[in-house]
Amino acid sequence: MSKSPSLLGKPLKGATDFAAGIAVFGVLLVVLLQVSSRLLGLPVSWTEEATRYLFVWMIFLGLAAGFRTVETARVTVLIAMMPAFIRRLSVPIYVVSSVVFFALTGWTGYHLVQQQLIMNETAATLAIPMWLIGTIMPLSSILGVLAIVESLRTRRDLIELPDPLQGMPQLTLAEHTTPKPEKQP
Repeated sequence: MSKSPSLLGKPLKGATDFAAGIAVFGVLLVVLLQVSSRLLGLPVSWTEEATRYLFVWMIFLGLAAGFRTVETARVTVLIAMMPAFIRRLSVPIYVVSSVVFFALTGWTGYHLVQQQLIMNETAATLAIPMWLIGTIMPLSSILGVLAIVESLRTRRDLIELPDPLQGMPQLTLAEHTTPKPEKQP
């Protein structure tokens, strides 16, 4: 049922993947700089902090991208054991719990950024405002909710749980309890 991305999905994919790619490339460059400068005996002080902040951005952007492509970890064992009427609720459960997660993350991130702005906090060695780093939390929350909407439209079949017994031979209780006759030698 995978459909092509919508008008919303193409820029969402492009922006998220591009920003995450820049963060990955940045981590690679900064770590290479860190290792080579230490080998030369001239360590650069800001590389550890820059790596950490780029990694945080990479993780939050990857989280939003994972929801867009339905590559998120889900615990489906409990839902698969439930009666069919509850299994039919797997998509609403997935959507509601994911949106609540992103709402809490966005709310927390918004307040974190507010606090960083009020305190005029800067990174220790980079001398950049910390709100630039913290902005990724509310930003990824918005991207994550948009990604859920897009995945519902294009990849709903991956979100839905398949019937666990579909395609399995059905055995009756009598087949389980009736002993099979033993062959006599």
